[in-house]
Amino acid sequence: MLAFSVLSGCMPDMPFSEGLPFLKERSEAKTEAKAEPAPLASSFAQNKGEANSELIEDLLGRRSILSGGVYQEVADATLASAATAAEAELRTAKLRAEAEDKNWLPTIGPSISLSSLGDAIASLVVDQVVFDNGRRKADRAYAAADVEVAAVTLAEDVNERVYTALALYVAGVRGDEKSTTARKALSKMHRLEQIVVGRVEGGVSNKGDQRTVEGKVHDLQSTLKTAGEAAGLARAELTAITKKTFVGAYEGPLDVSATTEDKPLAVMRAMAEAKRSIAQATSERAGQLPGINASANVGTGGSKAGLKLGGDNTFGFGTGARLKAIESTKETAERQVAEAEQDAGRALRRAELRIASLQRKEQDAARLAKESYDTYELFEAQFRAGQRSVLEVINIYEKAVEREMDQLDAKFDVLIAQLEMARDLGILADGDAI
Repeated sequence: MLAFSVLSGCMPDMPFSEGLPFLKERSEAKTEAKAEPAPLASSFAQNKGEANSELIEDLLGRRSILSGGVYQEVADATLASAATAAEAELRTAKLRAEAEDKNWLPTIGPSISLSSLGDAIASLVVDQVVFDNGRRKADRAYAAADVEVAAVTLAEDVNERVYTALALYVAGVRGDEKSTTARKALSKMHRLEQIVVGRVEGGVSNKGDQRTVEGKVHDLQSTLKTAGEAAGLARAELTAITKKTFVGAYEGPLDVSATTEDKPLAVMRAMAEAKRSIAQATSERAGQLPGINASANVGTGGSKAGLKLGGDNTFGFGTGARLKAIESTKETAERQVAEAEQDAGRALRRAELRIASLQRKEQDAARLAKESYDTYELFEAQFRAGQRSVLEVINIYEKAVEREMDQLDAKFDVLIAQLEMARDLGILADGDAI
């Protein structure tokens, strides 16, 4: 044995140990295994050995509608920088559920008392519930439902944060496109102003026409400044949320529909809260009825064991009414789920119709803007030929710019409405990424 130990201690320093390939490969593999970080588990991941929750599995399996591009980059940055209180609350609820999961085991605790002679008597008390009308089982169900409520809260919070970040990104892009439109309009209005100034100097037009054009120029300058400030403010807020700067362009609408199999998060919350309310009512009902406990007392004065019949509450004239009130809680919870499903269905249908209306508005505004610009080109040519007044040309061009701005607003309002719909469905982030 001593020789084996000596050889083992010397082997790493011996030259022939470097010629053993299997030792070298094993060492390198171990080094690589230590260097590779373990993947981060989702907050919705459930511990092995636990009864899996279908609701949490649903949240874990949800997939985001954001398929690459800058939208996905904004969402990923938001998730990476998010440290929400809802996540901590979910961990706390899981710990509470883990503690309640062992509530059927016996409890052990010391007991110290004084005798009539002043002597201290120490003993160990073991208590085991034999029959409790299902109270501890209901307590376990309550803790598990509390975890589900916390999980839905986290999903709502994360989707709301991603929605806020994407809405800010959209606001920045909206400001950029409005600035581009206003800058183009301002350039044309400056050219029109030069023509009017030349006509005033030549005595063809009066000062009123010049002041009218100058007023429109100032309006466009104000629009340009406002759009730029809105874009800058939105990007500053987005940077504060994600700790990154995003400068991109419009990437089109999203593919979201109410026909998805994913239930709205409001319905998921109602289902989880209903399960929790029913479990609480079951526990309260069990507390109104007597149970049986077995206890043993082991101490210096000997040991004794026995059964105890009793409960937390005593019977009275109002016991029957209390039991009926507890039972009615279950019906109330079920009705709340039904109401949540109806409200969510109405909200999704309303969102679908709003998106369709905004898309129609966008198309109409784009068509009207094109017609107005075509009319402006005609009026401008007639104005140069002396057939149109400057006010007619300015008014038609102002209407064209206004309709183009309406088309931009409708285009981005469609995207915002789709983001709101995806937020309510909880599909702005992958469940395993939360």
